[in-house]
Amino acid sequence: MVSERQQQQQAAAAGKVAAFNLAEYGFGDQADLLDDDGRERRTGNLVTASAHIITAVIGSGVLSLAWAIAQLGWVIGPVVLLAFSATTWFCSSLLADCYRAPDPVHGKRNYTYGQAVRAYLGVSKYRLCSLAQYVNLVGVTIGYTITTAISMGAIKRSNCFHSKGHGADCEASNTTNMIIFAGIQILLSQLPNFHKLWWLSIVAAVMSLAYSSIGLGLSIAKIAGGVHVKTSLTGAAVGVDVTATEKIWKTFQSLGDIAFAYSYSNVLIEIQDTLRSSPPENVVMKKASFIGVSTTTTFYMLCGVLGYAAFGNDAPGNFLTGFGFYDPFWLIDVGNVCIAVHLIGAYQVFCQPIYQFVEAWARSRWPDAAFLHAEHTVAGFSISPFRLVWRTAYVVVTALVAMVFPFFNDFLGLIGAVSFWPLTVYFPIQMYMAQAKTRRFSPAWTWMNVLSYACLFISLLAAAGSVQGLVKDLKGYKPFEVS
Repeated sequence: MVSERQQQQQAAAAGKVAAFNLAEYGFGDQADLLDDDGRERRTGNLVTASAHIITAVIGSGVLSLAWAIAQLGWVIGPVVLLAFSATTWFCSSLLADCYRAPDPVHGKRNYTYGQAVRAYLGVSKYRLCSLAQYVNLVGVTIGYTITTAISMGAIKRSNCFHSKGHGADCEASNTTNMIIFAGIQILLSQLPNFHKLWWLSIVAAVMSLAYSSIGLGLSIAKIAGGVHVKTSLTGAAVGVDVTATEKIWKTFQSLGDIAFAYSYSNVLIEIQDTLRSSPPENVVMKKASFIGVSTTTTFYMLCGVLGYAAFGNDAPGNFLTGFGFYDPFWLIDVGNVCIAVHLIGAYQVFCQPIYQFVEAWARSRWPDAAFLHAEHTVAGFSISPFRLVWRTAYVVVTALVAMVFPFFNDFLGLIGAVSFWPLTVYFPIQMYMAQAKTRRFSPAWTWMNVLSYACLFISLLAAAGSVQGLVKDLKGYKPFEVS
């Protein structure tokens, strides 16, 4: 059987031959349609890459930052947020150089994060990376299903509180909203590949900035209104707001929530694979990473700090759906609509690599199966029976899991804790050191390993806090109950 690396080499050779033959026979325009690997010429640029990154980074994580800062306090909270931001940007810059191997500008392309790991670190590390990456991608899509359903329900609750009063019993069915969300995703999932979704990412990026700005504006308005809330340098007070045990677990969980807010490295290679080859992809991707991470950190800092100033130690887990705000109700509705639209797009950003991995594996495993390769054109759209069945099944399964575990903060914290160290820190550092041939025990080798192990320790603490929160939430919960 031909290995994936051999397939890459054959594709690149075929592309060069095809381009040469087309140019030789006077079809220069057709030759320009192919990249150096024989694939359709990529058209992505700094704007589209930045939009993809902002879409992937600013998600449901921003909604829990006020709560996270409330657990950590005025000193540790902002410091931790900035530390995660700097670490994410630094490691993303290292990863951008690993899109091609062995040379970051002229080497062979790696189409996925896993391929980059295999090119630099070998098959065993590739398998570990693939496991971590796809577990994280599945977890993120489940988390986005939960968050979107909660935001859709918050619109109904907001209108109910407006008409019946803030003390009314206003509940909404998350199960019904998850079914609606799943139906939308089934339709969007039929688009063949990541390149077709550039418009969705730009719309989603605008939505993310919109609801972050709404939350920020509402926090400023509440502070300006003279609200008096309890805050402190160390966050929620032991013996007043929480017990000593709860303080420890919630502190750990808040680290996971912040880590989740910066989880996008696992799709960076896929985003970079949409870029045109001139200027060099790694140069453009580093600029896009800086724009994306700095933009999101600005919003994160403002939303987290001002959200804590507005709500104090009683900050809700989600400040647009936990009803820290009731009025103006229409603006809260707009904010939650923006969240839903954004996460509809972000879901696709994270699930497309899963789709492409499974489909490529199935077609290579059964190359003669007509069902796997069939394509039909319906009303101008390309429909694949295999894509229809497999992608629909995936969306349904993630929706079912979300219905069983609809716990916003705990689930997001667990995803962030599990994925941050291996995907954002460990593999990018190891690949960079392999590419740069960094000597063992040299200053660069030493401080990069110190950073890696420090992040591992933080991730383990965050995972422990999130698991404890999930166990606590599951007690007495009845899944699929329609309220």
